[in-house]
Amino acid sequence: MPKSTLFICRSCHGSEQRPLEQPADGAALCDRIQTLHQTWLRQSDLEVRGVDCLWTCNHPCSIALAAEDKPTYALAKVLVKDNNHSEIAEAVLQLSERYLNSKSGTIPWKQFPEVLKTEFIACVPSLKSSDSGEVY
Repeated sequence: MPKSTLFICRSCHGSEQRPLEQPADGAALCDRIQTLHQTWLRQSDLEVRGVDCLWTCNHPCSIALAAEDKPTYALAKVLVKDNNHSEIAEAVLQLSERYLNSKSGTIPWKQFPEVLKTEFIACVPSLKSSDSGEVY
């Protein structure tokens, strides 16, 4: 089975004003996810990749889940606040597990962890998809 990839924008930050010594929210979230991923049971099935930018700068923080034969899920405006990096990181890995467990890659909205139910989510069909008209 081809490996899935989780992309995390490392440059995302919820506030334009942050001390220079403070890492961006996206970088802190990426670091937390990568730490949890090291002991995660499905580690070999999911590559976690921090990227410089996912172009959602007005709606930070953002992540994307992708695999060759599955739709890509892009989430923006994941609200990182009050040091909730661990809660979000755990939710991202829960969502990733649901993505891995789904043969088609389809994740029904009701199965998204609450903290990830943002107003900015896109599900882009895979290039090999024959749109079944399935509603999620």
